[in-house]
Amino acid sequence: MRLDCCDPNPFGPGLKSLEVEFGISPIYPAKEQKTHLGSCAYGTLPSLPIVGDLIVELSIRPGLVSATDQTIFSLQDSTGTTGVALIVNDGKLFLKRLQSPAHVESLDLSLKLNVWSRLEVIFSDNGVIVRTSPMETAKLSVVSRPVVSMREALHDVDHICLAAQWSGHPEDCFNGSIEAPRLSVVSPEGAEFNRKIIAQWTFADSGNSEWVSDDFDRSRRLNLINLPMRAVRSSSWTGRHMDWKVAPDEYAAITFHSDDLSDCAWETTIAITVPDGVPSGVYGLVVDNEIATDTIPFYVLPGTNAQRQKIVFLAPTFTYMAYANHARGNFAGPLEARVKDWAAYPHNPDVVGSFGYSTYNRHPDGSGVTISSRLRPIMTMRPGYLVYFDEHGSGMRGFPADSHLIDWLTTKGFAFDVLTDEDLDREGVDALLPYDVVLTGSHPEYHTRRTIEAVLAYRKGGGRLMYLGGNGFYWKIGRDQNLPHILELRRAEGGMRVWASKPGEYYNQLDGEYGGLWRRNGIPPQKVAGVGFTAEGNFEGTYYLRTEESFAEDLAFLFEGISADERLGDFGLSGGGAAGFEIDQACAELGTPDFVRVVAASEGHGPSFETTYEELLTPGVFDGGPRPYGGTRSNIVYGIDENGGGLFSVGSITFCGSLSHNGYDNNISRLLENCLRKFLSTPRRAGDAHAPSSTDTIPPIGSHTHET
Repeated sequence: MRLDCCDPNPFGPGLKSLEVEFGISPIYPAKEQKTHLGSCAYGTLPSLPIVGDLIVELSIRPGLVSATDQTIFSLQDSTGTTGVALIVNDGKLFLKRLQSPAHVESLDLSLKLNVWSRLEVIFSDNGVIVRTSPMETAKLSVVSRPVVSMREALHDVDHICLAAQWSGHPEDCFNGSIEAPRLSVVSPEGAEFNRKIIAQWTFADSGNSEWVSDDFDRSRRLNLINLPMRAVRSSSWTGRHMDWKVAPDEYAAITFHSDDLSDCAWETTIAITVPDGVPSGVYGLVVDNEIATDTIPFYVLPGTNAQRQKIVFLAPTFTYMAYANHARGNFAGPLEARVKDWAAYPHNPDVVGSFGYSTYNRHPDGSGVTISSRLRPIMTMRPGYLVYFDEHGSGMRGFPADSHLIDWLTTKGFAFDVLTDEDLDREGVDALLPYDVVLTGSHPEYHTRRTIEAVLAYRKGGGRLMYLGGNGFYWKIGRDQNLPHILELRRAEGGMRVWASKPGEYYNQLDGEYGGLWRRNGIPPQKVAGVGFTAEGNFEGTYYLRTEESFAEDLAFLFEGISADERLGDFGLSGGGAAGFEIDQACAELGTPDFVRVVAASEGHGPSFETTYEELLTPGVFDGGPRPYGGTRSNIVYGIDENGGGLFSVGSITFCGSLSHNGYDNNISRLLENCLRKFLSTPRRAGDAHAPSSTDTIPPIGSHTHET
C-alpha cells in the first residue's frame, strides 16, 4: 500500500492508502519467531584440564538488586545443559550446576550495589573457594564449599558466557558492569603462584562493538550479543580523563542489561523487489495471519535511472528510531479508550515490552537506554499510532504525524521523492544535490555529523530548505556504517533530557565522537535551520501573528490570500494549533543567517511552557542574548541567500497538523504553498556545479539500485 495519511482521527482526513502492485504472492508460509532480550559476551574456551584447579577472576559492579537470578558468568557447553554458573539473586551469590538435576549452592557472600568488587572462584578437586573484595575497602571475604560435583560439572565445558547463561540466546541476564575476566589453571602438583593464564579479555573499547578478542589467542573471540554498552567507566576511572580513547585503561569495562536488544535475528519470511516505475514514496506491507493485521512501513527511494522530482521529503528516521517503542506510562485510561473508539493502532509499549524500548526509557538498573535498533518491530512507527490523548486533535507524533505533510503534498499535487536520514548519512550531500527543495518532517531532532553537515552544505550550495517542525537538529548521535540498523545516543551536559549520561561517558562507543547537543558541538540548530529549540510545554498548540517585517513589499507573495490581521493556525489536528508543544526561535548570535527575517511569531502559549535549560545562563538571562520577539514564542523565518539558497522554517512540532483544516483551505496551507511555489519557480543559480538545475539530467544517488 502507498501510505498517504496515517491519522485515524474521524474528524480529520482519515486514514488514506492506495494499493500498489508489487508482484507479491497473497500467501506465504510463516512461523512464530521469538525475541530474546538481554546482552552478554559469549564465546569458545580453550581445552580445560580435567584435573587441577580452574580459577575464574573478574571485577564486577552490580547495577540492580533483584529477586530473579542474574548470571555473572557461565562455564558451559554450547547449549547450556552442562557446566556451572555463578549467579546473584537479591544481592547474594550462588553457584549453580547446569546439569540435570540442577543444583544451587549458597555461598553466604553478598555484593554491594553499584560498588566494584573483585571476584575469584577456584574450582578444585576438593570443592569450591570463592573470594570477594570490594575495591573501595579491599576487605577480603572468603568462603569454601566442599562441593566436588561443581568441578566435575566442568568436564565437558568449552564455552563461556559473561552476564548471562547461553541457551541459543541469553537467559538470566545480569544488569551491571564486568571488567578484566580471566581464566587460569594450576596443575595438581603446582603451587598457586604457578598459575597459567589460559584465557583473558581486555574490555577497553577498541572501536568494535560486536566482539572482543582473547589477549592470548586473537582468533578466539567473545561475541557481544545485543550490543552491551561500551565506553563506560571501569574500576580504575580517575575522573582526570573524559574520553575513552585517551585513557582506554580507565574504560576497560562493559555494561550489560537484561533488556538490551540490537537485532531480533529473525529469518526472512517475505522478500520484496520494488518493480521499476514504482514512484518514490512512503509504503506499507499489510500482513494478516487471520488473528490480526499489521502494516509494516518502508520507503521506496527513487530508482537509479528515474528522473528526480524537484522536491524531496527527508524522512527523519533517526528520530523515529530514537523514540522507537517509547513506553510513556500514559496508555491506560482515556488514551486506550480513544484507540479502541477510533480503531487506531492497538499496541503500545506500555503493554508490550518484548521488543525493547527507546532512548527515552531507562534500563532496569535506572541508566538510560543509549542504543536503538530498527531490526525489530517498532510499534511507534505504525499508521494510526496515537501518543497522547489530545483533547483538541489526534495526539500523534513521529511517523504517523509526518503523514500530515505527505497527505498535503499528495492532495495539492506536488510530486516528490523520499530519502531517509540513513540514506543521507550514507551518501552525504550528494543525495540532496538533485533537488530544488528539501522538506523536513515535524521533528527532525537527531542527526549525525554527516547528515547535519550535508544539510548545511546543501543550503550553502544554493539549495532551499523548508524546516517544517520544531526541536530539530538538536541531539548528536553516533553510528557505525558496519551497523546501519543501530544508532547511539549519549545525553551529555545540558538539554531537555529524561536521563543524563554519567560524567566521563559522553563519548560514543560506535564512532568515538563526543555526544550531547549539537549546540554543545558547535552547530546550533539556528545555524542549520534559522531557528532553534527555545521552549516546551504540554501537547497543545496556539497561533502565529505576522510581524512588522512580514509586510515588506518583497514578502507580499508569501502572504498572498491571507489577511493582514489573521491569526495563523489557530486550528489543527496536533494540539489544536500550528504553534505548539516544542517551539523554536531565531537568534543571530547562535547562527541565524542574516538573510532571513522573522515573518511571524506565536503568542498565547499556556502556563505549562518552560524555557529550555540550554537557553539560560542564569534564570531569565538567555545564552546568545535577547531573542528578537522575546518571551515564549515560536518564530517563522524566511529568506533567500545571495547564493540563491533559501530557508523557510516554522519552529513548531504541531505546524503540519494544521495543513488539512477546512479541506486544506486555510492560512497555514496557503502560507506553505506560497513559499513552496516560490522556491520551485525561482531558478537555481546558474553555473554552480554543486546546484544542478532540476531540468538537467540528474545523476543517480550513489550507485545503489532501486531499493527500499
